[in-house]
Amino acid sequence: MKVMVIVKASLSSEAGQMPSEQLLTDMGNFNEELVKAGIMQAGEGLKPSSEGVRVHFRGTDRTLTDGPFAETKELIAGYWMWEVDSMGEAIEWVKRCPNPMMEDSDIEIRPVFEAVDFGEEFTPELREQEDQMRTDIVMQQAMVQPYLFFGGRCDEALVFYQSAVGAKVLMKMRFSESPDPVPEGMLQAGFEDKIMHASFTIGKQTIMASDGCDDKSTFVGFRLALSVATEDAAQRVFDALADGGKVDMPLVKTFWSPCYGMLTDKFGIGWMVMVPGEATC
Repeated sequence: MKVMVIVKASLSSEAGQMPSEQLLTDMGNFNEELVKAGIMQAGEGLKPSSEGVRVHFRGTDRTLTDGPFAETKELIAGYWMWEVDSMGEAIEWVKRCPNPMMEDSDIEIRPVFEAVDFGEEFTPELREQEDQMRTDIVMQQAMVQPYLFFGGRCDEALVFYQSAVGAKVLMKMRFSESPDPVPEGMLQAGFEDKIMHASFTIGKQTIMASDGCDDKSTFVGFRLALSVATEDAAQRVFDALADGGKVDMPLVKTFWSPCYGMLTDKFGIGWMVMVPGEATC
C-alpha cells in the first residue's frame, strides 16, 4: 500500500528556523534507511506558510490569500511518500524517525487511494486514462542516450574522441571484469578483454559504448548532432573528427545554421557539426 507521511508544522518551522546540523544528519540517515529498504518514493520539506498562497474555490470564482496562515497545527512542514506492506509497517517506521522539530511535533500517516477503492465508478476507461497518465509522468523523466558498438575498436575510439572533441571517459568494464560470467559462445574469440561497457561525456551529453560481442558492428541510419558555440570551434572539431574518415558535406551556411557540415569518422560514426545563431561561416 502507498501512504503519505505528513510532518505537521510547528512554531519553529513556521518561524522559518532551519534544522540543526545534527537533525539534518539524523534525518539523512533515516531517509537512507528508507531508501535501502525500498520504502521511500519521494520526500521533501516545505517552506513556511508565509511563503505560500491559498486558492479558495466558490463555484467558478477563485480567491487568493497570501500566507502566513493561522492554526499552525493544521499546516504541513514536509512529507514522504512510502510504499509499505501495511499501516502497521508505516507506524513502525515513523516511530523510528528522529523528532523533526525542535519542540514537540506530530507526524500523520494517511493511506493513498488506489483504483480498487473507487469501486464500479472507476470504469475501465477511467482506469486506462489513469494508467496512461502514470506512464506519461514516468516518461517525462525518461532519457534517451546513444549506445555505440565499435566492433572491437572501443579503446581506440575513446582515445580518439578524447583528443578530437574533449571527451571524458567516466568508466570502462571489460568482459573479463564482469561480475557475472559471459554466456558460453557469446563472444567472438579474442574478445575476452574487450570493453563490455563504457560511458563517456562530450560536453553535456553522456554516451555509452562497447566493443560488442564481435567485429561485425556497423553504424547506419543515424548521425550524432554536435552543436558548438563558435565557428572556429566548429571548424576545429569538424577537422579533428574527419581525420582518417571522410567529409560528407563541408561546413557551409544553411537556412537552419550559419555553419553546418557532415562527416563520417574513421570508426564509421556519422556526425553533424553545427553552430546555432546568426553568424556566417
